[in-house]
Amino acid sequence: MKTKAILFTAILSTVVILDIVTKRWALEALQYRSMEIFGGLVPLTLAFNKGAAFGLTIGSDPRWFFIPVTILAMVLLGGLLLRTSQGDLFRLVAISLVFAGALGNLIDRVRWERGVVDFIGPIDLGFMLWPIFNVADMAISCGAVALAISFWTEEEETGEETPAPSEERTVEAPAEESRSI
Repeated sequence: MKTKAILFTAILSTVVILDIVTKRWALEALQYRSMEIFGGLVPLTLAFNKGAAFGLTIGSDPRWFFIPVTILAMVLLGGLLLRTSQGDLFRLVAISLVFAGALGNLIDRVRWERGVVDFIGPIDLGFMLWPIFNVADMAISCGAVALAISFWTEEEETGEETPAPSEERTVEAPAEESRSI
């Protein structure tokens, strides 16, 4: 349990502090103008996202939807973290990243109505513009992919596959032998 707590705390504090510091920087540095880094490859543009990933919104003030949903997701992630074995470092890191990213964005949703501070992007991929995001979003995305890989590899290792709902497993009772007296 000690390894889990240390790893979780280290990832959580690193991601949340980095998220807060970079968002604060973005609020000051990008307030009046955008910038570019890596030779213009990555633009930095201040934006406020009231919705979810990729600007998905629900109603005029989705904040009161996303706050409880985020808290519920964090509770579920906490339960998953507790059930994960100490030796499964990959899954522990994945859960910790998703949890930390969710907390980083939750802080913005709770502290003001403007929405989550995003500032990295939009990035031109040639066929589309990748939406503006932040450090918390990166942690959530990387953690979610790692968590999916973790579950997939666990399924591959155990050889267990969840049957589809339409596939019913029936167990036939052994036929009784008829005995003559």
